[in-house]
Amino acid sequence: MTIAQSVTFVTCDLLDEHPDTQVCSPSIDGKFFRNFGGRKAFGGEIVTVKCFEDNSRVKELLATEGAGKVLVVDGGASMRCALLGDLIGESAVKNHWAGVIVYGCVRDVDALASLDLGVQALASTPQKSNRKGLGETHVALDFGGLLIESGMFVYADNNGILVSDVSLINVAP
Repeated sequence: MTIAQSVTFVTCDLLDEHPDTQVCSPSIDGKFFRNFGGRKAFGGEIVTVKCFEDNSRVKELLATEGAGKVLVVDGGASMRCALLGDLIGESAVKNHWAGVIVYGCVRDVDALASLDLGVQALASTPQKSNRKGLGETHVALDFGGLLIESGMFVYADNNGILVSDVSLINVAP
């Protein structure tokens, strides 16, 4: 099940209702996740990718049908280059992704803010990545005190990021 675009939530309320839900650490090595996208609250089923300074797999995945899912990217917290920018963000919107969470950097932040896409990342940088075709998809990720796997569910807003084994929001078909 994925979250419909019309469903709204506040992570604080979701956590109050589901206290066993995993909470991403508010600070990772002194860095904080920030909202960069046009959607300030977003969530859905997780698809994972692990890549370091190469956004090849990010571009590939976001060019496929997202059906309201959220791509969670472990970029190793690199501050040297961005793993998501405006063109890939536009592709994500076109392909119905709800959002992208990047444990690393994004770029083209003004353009990302205008998209109907949730985007959270640690920082922004103008430097693009070099595509070498590297990275792994559908692998377990471990950052922010979370163990994240494809098929889990994520919920993000200005209060923070939650991860759950099950959907926390019931959406009528």
